[in-house]
Amino acid sequence: MKLLQNKTALVTGASRGIGEAIALKFAEHGANVAFTYLSSEERARALEEKLSGFGVKAKAYKSDAGDYAASEQLAADVLKEFGAVDICVNNAGISRDNLLLRLTPEQWDEVILANLKSVYNLTRQVIKPMMKARQGSIINLSSIVGMKGNAGQSSYAASKAGIIGFTKSIAQELGSRNIRCNAIAPGFVETDMTHYLKDGGAEKWFEKIPLQRFGKPEEIADVALFLASDLSSYVTGQVISACGGMNT
Repeated sequence: MKLLQNKTALVTGASRGIGEAIALKFAEHGANVAFTYLSSEERARALEEKLSGFGVKAKAYKSDAGDYAASEQLAADVLKEFGAVDICVNNAGISRDNLLLRLTPEQWDEVILANLKSVYNLTRQVIKPMMKARQGSIINLSSIVGMKGNAGQSSYAASKAGIIGFTKSIAQELGSRNIRCNAIAPGFVETDMTHYLKDGGAEKWFEKIPLQRFGKPEEIADVALFLASDLSSYVTGQVISACGGMNT
């Protein structure tokens, strides 16, 4: 059963990691997929080809999620090419980990721009066609760090906590238009962003995780599939922690 047949999804930051897994999962379930990348053009083209292999329409767009004008142009281009945006996944993000005394203003601004302002930028664009269609699902990638905090990650935690507040507010604003907005808060997932943690001795991290392992990008993609599909038609304004029990 294909849960997203004939839907169009827009996924930011999908050339690797969780974003790539989500794009592939959506295509597997019948969605046409537009996705963004910032620098990895070779990987983006390779993903475009993989997605097309599912028999759906797929296109990569080079776009900076933190740039409002770029997000405006992206939405216009996707609507022109695909005709609709039924699902929007705000996944693009970075980390610049450092203790607060060493964290520069430039690093702080860079993280807030890429992680939080980016969510505002694109959400503001996609809700216009969603409101016209009177349906849509917006999925924002937060983090367990946005719920618990973590030493050395104040900028990352602040940006991800901000996404949670934004998600809950948008859910209340747009629920009457049948537009749902939810967040996923992954724990430690095996991606480029967390690779250094495993190199430093994964066992110490496993002690904090009841399932005693890092998650896989595909497991986060399964949660995104649920939130994108009609299986979650009565779910909005929620934060789903996909963290192996770390937030229990």
